[in-house]
Formats: sequence, structure tokens, C-alpha cells
Amino acid sequence: MPGERLTASGSDVGRFHGNALTIVEAINQEEAESKEQVGCLQCFQKIFCCSPRHSSLYDVPDTVVTDEVVKPDPLPEPPQPHAGDNKLEELMLSVYSVDLLSSKTGQNRMEHHTDRYHGNELIIRRGQTFQIELDLSRPFNSNTDKLHLDLKTGPLPMVSKNTHVIIQLVEELEDDRWEAKIVERNGNRIKLSVNSHAKAVIGQYKLTVTVESPKGESATTHDTRKDIVMLFNPWCEDDTVYMDDEEEKKEYVLNDTGRLYYGTEKQIGGRTWNYGQFLEGMLEACLYVLEKSEIPPPGRGDPVNVVRVISAMINSQDDNGVLAGNWSGNYVGGVSPTAWNGSVEILKKYQKEGGLPVKYGQCWVFSGVTTTVLRCLGIPCRSVTNFQSAHDTDVSLTTDMYFDENMEPFDELNTDSVWNFHVWNDCWMARPDLPPGNGGWQALDATPQETSQGTFRCGPASVTAIRTGQVYLKYDTPFIFAEVNSDKIYWQRNLDGIFTQIQCEKKAVGHCISTKAVGSDERDDITHLYKHTEGSEEERIAVETASRYGTKPDVYSTSRAEDVSLEVKLEGEGPRMGADAQLTIVMTNLSSQTRKTTLHIQVAVMYYTGVLKGTVKKDKMPVALKPNEVKTMEWVLPYHSYQDQLVDQAALMLTLSGRVSETQQVLATQTSFRLRTPDLRIEAIGEAVVGKKMTAKITFTNPLPRTLRGVVLRVEGLGLQEIKEVVVGDVGSHSTVSRTEHFIPTQAGHRKLVAALDCKQLTQVHGVADIVVQDQ
Repeated sequence: MPGERLTASGSDVGRFHGNALTIVEAINQEEAESKEQVGCLQCFQKIFCCSPRHSSLYDVPDTVVTDEVVKPDPLPEPPQPHAGDNKLEELMLSVYSVDLLSSKTGQNRMEHHTDRYHGNELIIRRGQTFQIELDLSRPFNSNTDKLHLDLKTGPLPMVSKNTHVIIQLVEELEDDRWEAKIVERNGNRIKLSVNSHAKAVIGQYKLTVTVESPKGESATTHDTRKDIVMLFNPWCEDDTVYMDDEEEKKEYVLNDTGRLYYGTEKQIGGRTWNYGQFLEGMLEACLYVLEKSEIPPPGRGDPVNVVRVISAMINSQDDNGVLAGNWSGNYVGGVSPTAWNGSVEILKKYQKEGGLPVKYGQCWVFSGVTTTVLRCLGIPCRSVTNFQSAHDTDVSLTTDMYFDENMEPFDELNTDSVWNFHVWNDCWMARPDLPPGNGGWQALDATPQETSQGTFRCGPASVTAIRTGQVYLKYDTPFIFAEVNSDKIYWQRNLDGIFTQIQCEKKAVGHCISTKAVGSDERDDITHLYKHTEGSEEERIAVETASRYGTKPDVYSTSRAEDVSLEVKLEGEGPRMGADAQLTIVMTNLSSQTRKTTLHIQVAVMYYTGVLKGTVKKDKMPVALKPNEVKTMEWVLPYHSYQDQLVDQAALMLTLSGRVSETQQVLATQTSFRLRTPDLRIEAIGEAVVGKKMTAKITFTNPLPRTLRGVVLRVEGLGLQEIKEVVVGDVGSHSTVSRTEHFIPTQAGHRKLVAALDCKQLTQVHGVADIVVQDQ
């Protein structure tokens, strides 16, 4: 380069004595050929360089030392940029700094319910927007500049695995997708609102910002020095851990202390446990447990995977997890399980010592630490104690005790046991991997008792499936069912060596299932969630249903015949919202004898995710069937039974069960159905021509016997009309309202005008009109 050649020292010149003039002449010739280029470089320097020192590479010295002083012609002054000349500026756009707005008291942390976590890192929850600010080298031009964000997690980030997320700028944010929007501009600073996906992988992300000027001449990438931590989001309806009750979220996610129960069912003791999920270092420790599990990063977006892995990692078997269990009474070299007061010391010690299991734990310690980790990661969780808790070792779904001919116990056969109490966990989530109705509370057990798929772990098992005996549903439902609702069966060996059942205790296990109450330190008995009333026909049906899938399917008397069928039918398109729901129950007797039963009927409201919200009606119906009779019965769910229970996009789950008296045949079926909402009627009026005004009439009839408050219509159509909100106001009971909308088509062809109703009391009301638009 010319500048480099002109910096020769006197010694350099002396080495080429006699040639100095030739060098200078060559240099002057090169300078003359590149004066315009040098001038541009100096102009470039003055505009963009932060310090004059940086310009030395392109500076041309005034003199060159040779045998005689030679002064080159002076360089012309570089051209100054005009006020309207921004070509060079357009070529240079870079990010000077990124502010993650991560203060504990800032908008991000407050809105994401992460303000209680220690430190000022950006901790956010998925499926929700957050803000960041960028300082740029010049004002951002939306018409010509490009900007995108990259978020990467895991050792090998990949777009296809959702571990590398590319976030583009958009004009308007939409739900359930990664995207960003500029929401504020202040000189060279812009604020972005970034929307995350509700199924995003959780954990630590690296953020980079890439900006690109016109024609791509200068794309630059800025790496932020701080990571972003993504958590599950119980406040987001599209997250599978969504929980709608605010008080329950405060208890099961945000409460950092709790109560654990122990003792016997007649002498229940309780102790306070410090979960401490928000204290300094706890988030890092919980993420460390997740890293140690070696769960592939793509799997960290599914809470089912995460809790199953955590149940394995809290105990030390198989994977050098957090706690070493010890029931020996000798706790030398560690801490007695009864001496722990909380999870903080345990988790910090585990991380500090590089994954060396902490000594020692028993069931309540395993449970307390599990609650800490899951709440910290954003999954609603609670510790649960079961009194008279059975341990079924052979998947028989019974607790078996064996005796010899003299009624002496067979110690080598008596591997099943009943614990005075056992503590595990419930965690809350939808279960899209299971049939509808099995979402909600899921049982999870980190105490190492039996292996599951080769590893000491247990769950998550749907508490609803446990209650109804559907033990064929994953994960580990048979084991937990046996803990709370197995019968205790006594067997005696006969002289011929065959064991005969001599006694059956039907109420021996699963008593006073307890957890801390929401919002208080009182004990909440949740036995009814795990099992029907002890001794009821529904409870017996659940037990016998479960036993069919165990290793002793014939332990209960099997039905002598299965000649009665049960079916639920919906007439036409099904029940309508705002009216009584009428269903048809059809029972058929295929035998030539009379059959009698009592049907137990239960209806519950169910979220679209499969989580049951609550029971709205229970009923019993005695049924007598004549030989070969087909009996059709109408069953009605009155509107007033469900009017205040419905939730957005809700369905109803009808459960029927019974037992045929004569044959002991078990009858059971479940049917889910939704209440149909009315359509918006849209009628196009006038000729549809590009550029010519036309009209559409939108009509709606309120199906409910109550006034709808604050009704709004959202109308739009590609090539017809941009999104427009039409305020309708209140609509009286069974009233009909109409609105006329005017619009001008902009595109020819087959178009659709769509409208949707927005109202708290009624959802899923929409309509569409097909319109053929002609060219002018």
C-alpha cells in the first residue's frame, strides 16, 4: 500500500543508495494515480473512526527521507460529505451494545414473574414477549436495513431441533411464534419486543444480533456477554404447563416454602421445608441438574420429558444424581435425612462438588428437592404424602402376603410391603400423549424403589388415570396405583404346594393423601383425587379394571359373561351452547336372561388440552334390561349445571361406569363432546369489483339466556379488507344483532371475508363468506 512504502527510515534508504530518486518518483506516480482513492479513504476515516489513531494505516507522510529531502506534491483536501449524501452511512451499520433490560425490578422480570430470582440476568418464560434495546452506529432504516436475532442453546444448535432460533423483524407480532418488532426509536437506539414460542426449549441461550445494510456490503454480528435463561410458563395458555388459577400458581410455582407430612394416618406430623428456588445460585444449580441428566436439548421443550428425567436425577442410582438414599440408620459420612430443613444446601453442594451425590436422603428429602427443581424451572409442583403406602414389587397391582401351611410367613416371598407413609410429588401439565381427560396433576416419584425402563425413576403418571384404574397409560401408572389403591391379599400354601387366597383387605392402603393447602399452612386431604370413595362401586370397578393389566389378572372373580354393551350417542351435530345438553345412552342385553346394573354418571369440564377443570354433575341411574332388549335412555345435562364452569375452547367429558349384578361384568366408557356455538352469518351485498366499494352484512344471534357484555367483531379478508375491529357492545339474551361493513376489494379472484366474535362469555364464534372479485 502507498502509505506503507512511504514510511521508509533513513537506514532503509541507505541500503538502496543511489536509487532513492527512483523510489520517490515511483511513489509520486502511484500517488497521482490514486489521489481520488486516498481522498475517499480520508473522508471515510473522518466520518466513522472513533479515534484519529486508527487512521494511521491510510495516512501519507509529508516527507520522505533520502540522501536529499524530497517533498511530494501536497494532497488535495478530501471531499466533505453533503447533508443529503448518506451512501457511506448506508454501508456501515453495526451494533455497539445490547441491553437485555434484565433488572429484577424492570418490565421483563416483573411481567415474566421472575423478579424473585436472585441476580440481574434476563430470566424469561416461554410463550411471552420480552424487550431488549440495541445501540446502533446510526439510526435504523426499516426500508433498507435488515436485522435478525439468533438464540442458540446446547452444544450443537440446530434450527431443525429448535435449539437454534432465528428471529426476524415483523410489522406485527403474532402469538405462538418467534418474532421481533421495533416498538421504540430514539436516535441510534431501538427497542425490540421479542415474542417466544410456547413450546420453546428451556435452558440457557446465547444471543447474537446481526445487522445488514443495503446490498449486504457490511453484515455485522454482535455477541451479548450475558446469557438468557428460558423457563416454562404456567401463565401462558399455550404452554402445556398452563394453570389458570392465580392462587394455585402463587402456591405451586412462586411459594418458596412448604409443608411435608409424615407419621401415621392417625398421628400425622408436619414440618416446614425451605424450597428456596429463588435464592442466589439456585437457578444455576437446578439448570446444572438438568445438564447432568444429559437429556438432549431438543427434549427440554417437553415437560413430560423434563420431569421424567428429574425424577431419575434426584436420586443417585444409575446416574450419580443429587441424593444418595440411606435407610440403614447409619449416616456416618453424611447428614441424617431428618436433619435437612430444605433443598438449598443439598443442590448447592451437588453443583459445587461437580455432581458428587449428597449424603443422605429418604423419601421426603427426595420429594422436597424435586419440588424445588421443578418450581425453579417453571413447572407447578407440590409434595404429596400417602399414608399406608404400598410397595408392589411384582406388578400384580395387589399387595401380597404369603404364608405356609402353618400360617408362618414366607419371608423369601413377602417382598411387597406397606410403608407407614411415603412422600412423592404431583406436577401439573397437559398430557397430549394420553387420551383426553388425563391432563392436570401427574404423580412423580424420585425415591428409588423400582426401575422404570431400566432406570430408577417413576412417572409422570396421570392422577386421573390412577383414580379410574387405567393403568395401561404411561408412565408407571400401575406402580402408583398399587401404592394408593391396591388390595392387601393373603395367600396360604396348601399341602399340594398351590397357594390359595384366604383373605382380602380392601381398605388397607392409600389413606389421608396429604399436601399443603393453597395459601395457608393447613393440610389438604386430596385422597379423592387419587381414588374414589373407599368401598364404593366406582372404587371397586377401578381396582378390578387395573388388576386385569397386572401379573395376576385372575385374582378377582372374573365375570361369568360379558353380554351387555354400553354406548353413548350424540344426535345430529351435538348439543348447542346455551341449551340443555341431551345425550343418548344405549344399553344392549345380548343374553336371554334379565340383566341389572346401576350406571354411575359423571360430567366434567375439560380444557382443549385434555386437562379436567372440574366436575359439573354426578348422577346414578338404575337400569334393568329384559332378555335381548336394547334400551335407549335420554340423559340431560341442564344448562345451569355448566353455565358458570365453561372455559375457553372447553369440552365436556362424560364418564359412565357400572357392574352387571348377575354376571359381575364391568361396564365403563368415556365420551368427550363440545357444545356447539352459533356461526356468524356473513352476506355479501353488491358487485365485487377491484376498486369498487361493496358491503357485507354480519348477523349474530346470542344463544345464551344471559346478556353478552362487550361484544367485539374482528373482520378481515385477504385482498378485501385489513383487520378491523367492530364494537358491538352488549347483546341481550337470545337477541339478534346485525352490522354492515363497507370495504373496497384490492385483488381479483376467489376471496374470503372472515369474522370472529370476541366476548368473555362466549368463544369460538366465527363465520366466512366466499366472494369472487372481478377485475375492473
